Amino acid sequence: MAELVLSAFLTVLIEKLASTALKSIASYKEIDVEIRKWKRWLKQIQCVLTDASQKEITNDSVKQWLNDLQHLAYDIDDILDDLATTSMHHEFAQESQAITSKVWKLIPICCTNFSWGTRMHDKLANITAKLHELVEEKSTLGLCVQEERRSNNINRRLQTSIVHASSIVGRQAEKEALVRKLLGDEPCDENFSIVPIVGMGGVGKTTLARLLYDEKKVKDHFELKAWVCVSDEFDSFHICKVIYQSLGGVIKENYSDLNLLQVDLRNILREKKFLLVLDDIWSESYEDWETLVAPFHACAHGSKIIMTTRKDQLLKKLGYNNPNQQLQSLLYEDALSLVALHALGVTNFDSHLSLKPYGEGIVKKCDGLPLALIALGRLLRTKEEEDSWKEVLESKIWLSKDDTILPALRLSYHDLSARLKQLFAYCSLFPKDYVFDKEELVLMWMAEGFLHQSPPSDSTEEHMGYEYFDEFLSRSFFQHAPNNESMFVMHDMINDLATSVASEFFVRLDIEANKDIRLEIVEKCRHLSFIRETYVAYKKFEAFKRAKSLRTFLATSAGVVEMWHHFYMSNRSLIELLPELRLLRVLSLSNFHISEVPESIGTLRHLRYLNLSQTRITHLPESVCNLYYLQTLIVFSCNRLTKLPKSLFKLKNLRHLDIRDTKLLDDIPLGISELKSLQTLSKIIIKGDSGFQITELRELKNLCGKISIVGLEKVQNAKDACNASISQKRLTELDFRWSDDLDGSRNEILEKEVLNELRPHNSYLKHLKIRSYLGLEFPVWVGDPSFIRLKHVSIYGCKKSRFLPPLGQLPSLKELLIEGLEGVKFVGMELLGTRLECPSLEILSFVDMQGWEKWSTNDGNVFPCLRELYIRNCPNLVEVSLERLPSLNVLKTIRCHSGVLKRLVQIASSVTKLNIYHISGLNDVVWRSVMHHLGAVKDLSIKYCNEIRYMWTSEAVASKVLVNLRKLKVNSCDNLVSLGEKEDKFRSNLLTSLTMLDVSHCINMERCSCPYSIETLNVYNCTSMTVISFPTGGQKLKSFDIRYCRKLLETKWGGIKINDNRRRMPVLEVADITDWSNLKSIIELNYLVHLTTLKIINCRNLESFPDNELSNLNLLKCIHITDCPSLDACFPRGIWPPKLHSLTIGKLRKSISDWGPQNFPNSVVELYLHGDDGVDDCCQLSHLLPSSLTSLEIHDFKKLESFSMRLRQLTSLQHLGIYDCPIMMNLPEVLHSLLSLRISHCPILKERCSKGGRYQTLISHIPCIIIDPQSGT
Repeated sequence: MAELVLSAFLTVLIEKLASTALKSIASYKEIDVEIRKWKRWLKQIQCVLTDASQKEITNDSVKQWLNDLQHLAYDIDDILDDLATTSMHHEFAQESQAITSKVWKLIPICCTNFSWGTRMHDKLANITAKLHELVEEKSTLGLCVQEERRSNNINRRLQTSIVHASSIVGRQAEKEALVRKLLGDEPCDENFSIVPIVGMGGVGKTTLARLLYDEKKVKDHFELKAWVCVSDEFDSFHICKVIYQSLGGVIKENYSDLNLLQVDLRNILREKKFLLVLDDIWSESYEDWETLVAPFHACAHGSKIIMTTRKDQLLKKLGYNNPNQQLQSLLYEDALSLVALHALGVTNFDSHLSLKPYGEGIVKKCDGLPLALIALGRLLRTKEEEDSWKEVLESKIWLSKDDTILPALRLSYHDLSARLKQLFAYCSLFPKDYVFDKEELVLMWMAEGFLHQSPPSDSTEEHMGYEYFDEFLSRSFFQHAPNNESMFVMHDMINDLATSVASEFFVRLDIEANKDIRLEIVEKCRHLSFIRETYVAYKKFEAFKRAKSLRTFLATSAGVVEMWHHFYMSNRSLIELLPELRLLRVLSLSNFHISEVPESIGTLRHLRYLNLSQTRITHLPESVCNLYYLQTLIVFSCNRLTKLPKSLFKLKNLRHLDIRDTKLLDDIPLGISELKSLQTLSKIIIKGDSGFQITELRELKNLCGKISIVGLEKVQNAKDACNASISQKRLTELDFRWSDDLDGSRNEILEKEVLNELRPHNSYLKHLKIRSYLGLEFPVWVGDPSFIRLKHVSIYGCKKSRFLPPLGQLPSLKELLIEGLEGVKFVGMELLGTRLECPSLEILSFVDMQGWEKWSTNDGNVFPCLRELYIRNCPNLVEVSLERLPSLNVLKTIRCHSGVLKRLVQIASSVTKLNIYHISGLNDVVWRSVMHHLGAVKDLSIKYCNEIRYMWTSEAVASKVLVNLRKLKVNSCDNLVSLGEKEDKFRSNLLTSLTMLDVSHCINMERCSCPYSIETLNVYNCTSMTVISFPTGGQKLKSFDIRYCRKLLETKWGGIKINDNRRRMPVLEVADITDWSNLKSIIELNYLVHLTTLKIINCRNLESFPDNELSNLNLLKCIHITDCPSLDACFPRGIWPPKLHSLTIGKLRKSISDWGPQNFPNSVVELYLHGDDGVDDCCQLSHLLPSSLTSLEIHDFKKLESFSMRLRQLTSLQHLGIYDCPIMMNLPEVLHSLLSLRISHCPILKERCSKGGRYQTLISHIPCIIIDPQSGT
C-alpha cells in the first residue's frame, strides 16, 4: 500500500518543490537550500520505489521504511501547504489595500509581512533530518534503481475451454440470451461480429464463455472453433499462433514472421463460419486489434468472436456504445446451491439444515460472486461441523493477501496506474453498500490533491477525475446503482479489496468497531471515516481529537439514507473537535442535526471540501471566508439556512457552491460574480437593482452542472437575459423560476422573450424545469429535438399557457411532469410535434389541470415505453381517446371522472399497481366494469370513493378476475358496507393471491370477512364494524392490527380453538389492538407461539389477561399494555416472557406504587411507564428499573417532582424521555451516558435545560436534545 500512494504522491511533491511560487517564498525566507535538498533527496528515493515495492513483501524493514517515508511525505506536503496558505492570505490582504510605497512594489506581494516563527524553522529542520535518515537507510536496505515491470499472470494463461457442466450452477438465462446472439444473423458490416461478456473479476465470465463454447447448438452452427486466453499481455503473434494450431495448422520454422502466419491462417478461415473465444482481454489498443483480426475478414458471414473482459474501452472504440450490460452476480438461490455443491457435494442444504444459515450468511457476504463462493465452498469441503462453518462466516479470510478468493480481483488492481491505485485506496473509506455520487467523489479526490496537474492543462481537475472514475467503471470497480443510473455502487468484494490494499493511512470505523476504537490507529491515520449512527456519542469525538494529522474526516452511511432518518451529534462535540484537526482538507458532516457551525471552522486553513448538507444550520460564520483554499462548499437541503457569509467573495479558489433546496435562503452575497473559478452555483437568486442581477452570470464563465435561477420576474429586459450567456455554459440541469405571486404587474410578452434568451446549450442539458412562467406559449426551443440528452422535463404553474410545447419531439425524454397549466383544454398531437410517438417516455404526470377536457392522439402506439402514468386533480377531463398503453405498470388517478379511469384500464392491461382516489361517478356498476380489466393488478389502493358499497359481488367472482391481487387498501370509502355483497361464512379460500388487506376510515363498513391467504390485516377507524371474521381461522395470518373499531361484538381474543382441533392464527407474529370497547378477555396466549409483538391499548373493559402464560412465549420481545383500567388487579405480578426486549405499561387498575418487584429478564432494555396519580416519589419507581435498561420514558406522572435519586444502577441508560410531568424539577444523575434527552410539557425542566439554565452545561454533551417539539423549541 505504501508504495502505491508514494509513487503518485512523491511525483506531486517534487512538482510542488520545483514550482516558481515556492522558489519565491523560499528565497525570501532563506529556506531555499532546504527546499533544494528535499527535492534532490525525494528524487533519489523515487528511483528506488519499484525495488522497495517488491522487497516489502518479504522484508519488514523495507515495509517500515516505506511507511515512515509516507508519513514524512504527508508532513512535507502539509508544510508546503502552510507556506502557500500564508502567502495567499497576505496576497489577499494586499489586494484589499491601496499600496503606493515604491518599496512595496519591489517586493513580491506573497512575501510581505510574512510571519515566520521558530516553530516553523524547527519543523523544517526536523523534516530535513528525517528525510536524510531515510536516504541513508535506503542504501543500508540495499534498495537500488529498477525499471517498473508489469507482472504477467501465468495462471490466467492456463485457462482453457474445457468445462464440467455438472459443476455449473445458474446462468441459464444469460446463456440462452447469448446463444441467440451467436446463432442469430444481426446486421454487421464485417463477416464477423463481437459478442461481449463484460464484468468484474470473479463474476464468471470465463465459465459462461465455456458453457457457450461447449453448447451443442453452437458446435453444430460453426465449422471452426478456437479458444485463446489472452490475459494482460496482448500478443498478436501468440494469439494467431494458438488459433492456427487450434484449427489444425502445423507450425513451420519460418513462422517467426507474423505476416506469413496470418496468410496461412486466412487461408484456413476462408469462407468458413468461425467461432473464436478471446478470454480475458485487457488491451485497449485499437491498432493491436486491427492487426489481430486482419485474417478474420476472409471468414464466412455470421462468424462470431466472444470477448470476455473487465474493461470496455476497446469495445467502445470498436463501436459498441453500450457494452455496460455487465454480467451480474448469481441469483440468491443459485449462489446458495453453488456453495452447497463445492462444500458438501450436493446442490442444496436439505440434508444439512443446521448448516444452511451459515451458507446463507456466506452467500450474503460474497454477494453472489461465484469466484468467492467456490473458494469458500472448497475451504469447507467435507467440514460438516457447525463450528467450522461459523468460523468461516465470522472471519475476514478474504481480506488476507494470500487468500484464494481475491486473486482475480487483485490482478485487476495491479493493472492500475499509480494514481488510480491511490484513488482506489481512498474508496476504502466508504462502507459496503455505500451509494457513490460520481461528482461528490471526484470533488473529494480533488480536495485531497490527488488530481493535481503540473503544469496546468486546459482540462480541469474535475474533468480528469471524471475520466478516472469512468476508467474504474469500465473496469467494473464500480457498477450502476439499481434503479438509479446516475449513482454507483461498489461490489462487496471490490470493497474488501480496497480495504485490503489500504494501510494505516486510511481508516474506516464501522459501527461494530466504534465501541472499541484503537487510539494508536486513530493517531497515525491521515484519512478517517466513520459510519453514521443515529446518535454519535461525545466520547467517540473525544477519541478523534487524537488524530492531529488528519486530512479527511467523513461521516458516511451504508445504502440510501431515507429522508426520515435523523442523525444526531452534540454541538459541543464539534466545537471541541474542530480546533484539534487543523490539517483537515476534507470535512463532511452531512445529514447530522447540527444547528451551529463554530467560529473555529475558520482556523482550518488547509480545508478544501466542506459538506454540511441536510443539517439544521441557520447560517455559516464569517470565519468560513478565511478558508482561502476552499474549493467546495455544500449546504444543499439545509432547510433552515437563511443567509450566507457576506465576505464569500474572498474565497477566490471556490469552484463549487451547492445551495440547492434551501427554501429560506432568499439572497446571495454581493460580489459572488468575482469568484471566477466558480463552476457550481446551484441556486441563483435574482434581486434586480437591489442585489444580484442576471447579467452577472456572464462573468461566471465556468458555470456548469445544475443551476436553479429564482426570481426571473425581476428581469425587466430580455437583453439582460441574453447577456447572462446561458447558452455558453455546460449546464446539465436547469430550473427556471418566476414568482408564484400574480400581482398584475407581470408582462406575458416579456417573460416569453426572457425565456427565449435563456436557451441553454443543447448538447449538455438533461433536466429542465420551468415554474410559474406566465407566457401564453413557450419559446420554440422548449421541445426542440436538438436537445438529444434531455431526459426529464417538468413544467409547473404556467397558468396562462394554452398549449403544451412539443416535448414529444425530444428523442431521449423519459420523464414528463405537467402541473398547474390551467389554461390547457386539449392535449393532442401538439405534444408530439413532428413525431408520431414518444419513443423513450417512461413516466408521465398531469396534476392540477383544471381546464383540461380532452386527451386525444392519432391511432397507434403513441407511448410504447410508458411505465407510470399519474393523473391528479383534473376534474373536467372526460374524454381519453388513446389506443394503447402496452407497457404501463403503474396507474394513479386522483380527483378525476370515472370515465377516465375506465378508459385507461381498458387500454393498459399490464398495470400491476393501481391507485384510485376521489373518483367521481365510481359506483358499484362502474366499478364492476373497471374490475374486469384488472387481471394483472397486484397492488390496489382505493380512497375516498364514496359511491362504492361492495368491492365485489362474491369472493368467487373476484377470484376469477383479481387473479394476481396481493395487496388491497381501502380507505375513507364512506358507503362501503363490506368487501363482498355475498359472503360465504364457511368458505373464504378463493382469493388465494391476496396476502395484505388494509381497511381504514370506512365509517359504514359493518363486516369484514378475510380470505384464507391473508398474512397482514389492518383495520382502522371503521366505527360501524361489528364483525371481523376468519372463516378458516386465519391460518396464514402473521400481523393483526385492529384500531378504533369500537362496535366490534366479539368479547374474546387469542389462540382460540376452532374445529378440527385447530387454533386461530397459529403463525401470528404481531398483534396490535386499540380501542376495542367490547373486548373483555385475552385467552390462550400460549398457543400463539410465534408472537413477537403484543399491543393492547385503551381497551377499557378488558378484565382478564393470562400473564401466567407469558413465560411460554419465547419469541415475544415487545409488550405494550396501557389504558386498560378494568384489567384484573393481580396484573402485573412479575411474570414476563424470557426474551422480553421492550415494555410499555401503565394506567391499569393496579397503581404502579403497588406493583412490587417485577423480576424482569436481563433482556429488557426499553421501559416506557405511563403514570397515575398514585406516584409522587421516584422511590416508588426505582424497583421497576432493571440495570439493563438503555431506554427509559415516563409519561403523565402529574405529582412527581423529582427523578434525581436512586437511578445510579442505570449505568447503561442511553435514552431518557420525560413527558407531561408538570411539576418535575430535577433530572437523574445518569446524564453522562445519555445519547438522547426528550422533554415535553414539563415547564420547570424546560426552563432549567434551556440556555442559561441549571442543566445546560450538564447536558451539552448529549447528541440529541429535544424539548417541547410541539412549540418548535
